[in-house]
Amino acid sequence: MTGSGPAGRVLDNILVLAKVLIVASVLQTLGTPRRREILRLVWDGERSAGEIHRALGDVTFGAVSQHLRRLEEASLLRSRREGRHRFYAARKDDLGPLAQWLEAMWDDALYRLKLRAELDESRRGPRPGRRRRPARRRRR
Repeated sequence: MTGSGPAGRVLDNILVLAKVLIVASVLQTLGTPRRREILRLVWDGERSAGEIHRALGDVTFGAVSQHLRRLEEASLLRSRREGRHRFYAARKDDLGPLAQWLEAMWDDALYRLKLRAELDESRRGPRPGRRRRPARRRRR
């Protein structure tokens, strides 16, 4: 680590704590299924915020924008601006072993089923494909 003696141990503890806090922040950010799905969408290439919004379908652009901001703050995404558009891509190289874990998780069929259920559960508003029955009139 950094050195010997009490001062070196204190500095070592501070460095370890800083790394733990970074990892905790990343894991907390990935705790939301919508954010994991956004990260998966930009994993293999850059996409615009509009493309990401259209790929998710049932989420407002404002919600997508907030999720993108959180992912960028956690250093999971990088962004660039081109005119009025913003483009996002995953920061795979900065993720180390976490990148391999994410790729393995996304390849798993059970994960995809779980994600679908979580996304459906977190969806607000009426469920697609479900129709309300017209109210029945009571006979007198």
